[in-house]
Amino acid sequence: MRAPGGGSAPNIDPTGPDSQPLPQGGWSEEIVTLADAIAVPPTDSALVQKAGLLYSDGSYCAHGALWRKHRPITIAPDAPDSINQTLTGRWLWGGVLWAHFGHFLVESSARLWALTHLKSQVDGVLFIPKRPDVGEETRGFQREFLRLMAGDLPMRAVAEPTRVEELVVPGQGFGLGKITAGTPRFRNAIHSRFAREIRPDGPEKIYISRSRLGLRKGGLLGEEQLEALLVREGYEIYHPQEHSLSDQLARYKAAKYIVAADGSALHLFAMVGRPDQKVAMVLRRQSGANNLLAANVASFCKNQPLVIGGLRTEWVPVSKPKSSRLSFGELNHSVIGKALTEAGFVQNGMEWPTLSEEERAQILADKGLTGRNAFIESPEFKKKRVRAMRQARRAEREARQDVD
Repeated sequence: MRAPGGGSAPNIDPTGPDSQPLPQGGWSEEIVTLADAIAVPPTDSALVQKAGLLYSDGSYCAHGALWRKHRPITIAPDAPDSINQTLTGRWLWGGVLWAHFGHFLVESSARLWALTHLKSQVDGVLFIPKRPDVGEETRGFQREFLRLMAGDLPMRAVAEPTRVEELVVPGQGFGLGKITAGTPRFRNAIHSRFAREIRPDGPEKIYISRSRLGLRKGGLLGEEQLEALLVREGYEIYHPQEHSLSDQLARYKAAKYIVAADGSALHLFAMVGRPDQKVAMVLRRQSGANNLLAANVASFCKNQPLVIGGLRTEWVPVSKPKSSRLSFGELNHSVIGKALTEAGFVQNGMEWPTLSEEERAQILADKGLTGRNAFIESPEFKKKRVRAMRQARRAEREARQDVD
């Protein structure tokens, strides 16, 4: 679709880009082409930002917005007072460029499906930065991802309002929300283009770890102990942040059994995963993001992952005893071991022990989480755990009475 006259906004379909993108299709699989488009980067650092695309007459191009779940997180920007930069040639709109690895995979890749549907070639992929202070910087993993998807096609981030001679704007084919399943066009493009030259290389069993990220960056109390138990079962412990994307993808392609703490690495795995692989996801938080991650793997790989709610409790700062980005979970090795054994991931997990009070205290001390930096068990989580223990004991007593 081309904007009327190449420059003015078309009439907006109520089922079009004013509503969230859907995996079944609609505007999420449309392509519009703008002449003399205006790309406007954000000026403030926030979740919802005034940023995106304008037609040549200054009206807003809703097809270029980034949606998350039920709302856009880029909204119509003000028309710039002046435009001092012009990009000549024909470019593909990439959207918002995230520095966060997981959001980059899910939200910055969402338009690249159009590479398989272009009637003529483009000169590069154009982004705007999520954070204004990042400017025009692009990171190594971002460039490597684009190379694995688009070969030598250049990528460009603009940090000031920029006029673009011709801009191809695909709909948002992937993201967070219902669109996490990906549109057929997006999934097909990933499967046909992404990392095709990467050959499988690695062991049959891997655990994708977060233990070297630290507890305050999504780590888990007791993860090192889980790793030791998995090593005895023949698993290699893999720390993806220490390797290139190409190395990560080679490992994920080679593995037959993948166990992982839920997180960004599984979004990358989903792009190359297969139905014949066995995947287990150990939850590290109480969050709707877990459901989206499982849906991503299931839709892309045609493979329903085993989701293990293996948290014994959650630890929160003494100064702020509520679940937040500072809190972290503690693994219940017994629950995880039983689930992995029953599903065929391990042989001897039925008797995996949970952390003792002494082990737990020592780990917290070793990680400097005592004194002023002390953490306590989440009051909410503790109530639920104690209630569950009482119910279990009551059930045991009733079972014994029935036998007598």
